[in-house]
This record gives sequence, structure tokens and C-alpha cells, in this order.
Amino acid sequence: MAKEKNSPDSMEILENQDCPFCHEKTMTMVESEKDIPYFGLTYIFSMDCSSCKYHKADVEAAERREPTRYIVEISKEEDMKIRIVKSSEATVKLPHITTIEPGSASNGYVTNVEGILNRIKHEIEVIRDSAEEEEDRKKAKNLLKKLTRIMWGQESIKLTIDDPSGNSAIISDKAVKEKLKK
Repeated sequence: MAKEKNSPDSMEILENQDCPFCHEKTMTMVESEKDIPYFGLTYIFSMDCSSCKYHKADVEAAERREPTRYIVEISKEEDMKIRIVKSSEATVKLPHITTIEPGSASNGYVTNVEGILNRIKHEIEVIRDSAEEEEDRKKAKNLLKKLTRIMWGQESIKLTIDDPSGNSAIISDKAVKEKLKK
């Protein structure tokens, strides 16, 4: 176990742990504390198995938070740098493109708008490359073009994150924070 003590952010690493899926001693578990500006102290957890490639990650705010919805208008290339904290319980919505629903395989992470859009882009590329119907490939290609225009600031879109745990955030003056109705 390693622990860095001399920084405001700390990390513990446990290697050679039993994997709950393949039962090999090849699981690495990481727990870190990170002070994210305008969000506060955050715990980041991850598990990675080098044998079966199992991966699970999540983020959790140190303070208890209310269920929240964050909305931000992505309208220029500069918006790709907006910081995103997404918990495994959060739903990410890009109207007319996709909705990323939480579930047992859902991960939490700290990224930026570009990171979210690249994850979505990758999923659409998989659909484009594996679709049997020409119509589905054409739809995927059009979505990829739309994403590219958004990333280059040529088209705008609203990005919404709904989180019943309150452990997600869009960290920007442009973002609107609302109480999530249950």
C-alpha cells in the first residue's frame, strides 16, 4: 500500500488483491482524495483487474449533497475545457444524440466536456462500424458529424447531468445548478 502524504491530494494503492470476478490476485484498488476547485474534497475510487480487465470507478463528495441537475450550454470550442465530475449514479443527457443512464456497469469519473463527448463519439463509432443496416450506419455518421461540429464550436447543445446522489457537478460559471426533483 502506497500513500502520498505531502500533497493536498492523497492516494492509497492496494495491489495484488483478489478479483471478485476471475478470482486471480491481479486486482489493483486505488482510493484517492482530491480537492476539486469549486466542488470541494472528493473521494475517487477505482478497481482494475489486469487478468480479466474488470474496471469499476466512482467519485463521491466528502460533504453530503442534495440531488442535483446541472445544465450547461456548449457553444464554443473553449467549452470543451469545462470540468465535469460525474458519479456512477448520474444520468448524462445530450438532446437528440444520447442519454447515458446509470447502471451496475456505470462508472464515476472526473473529466471535462471534451472527455464526455469523446466517450460518446467512441460509442457511436462502434455502432457505425458494427451496424448491419445501412440506415443505422448513416444515422451514426450524421451523429458523428454533429459531435464534431459541437466540438469545434460550430454548433451548440445543452449538456445535462442529473444526479440523485448529488455527487456530480459541472464546474463553470456558465452552468446552471437546480435541485433535482425526485
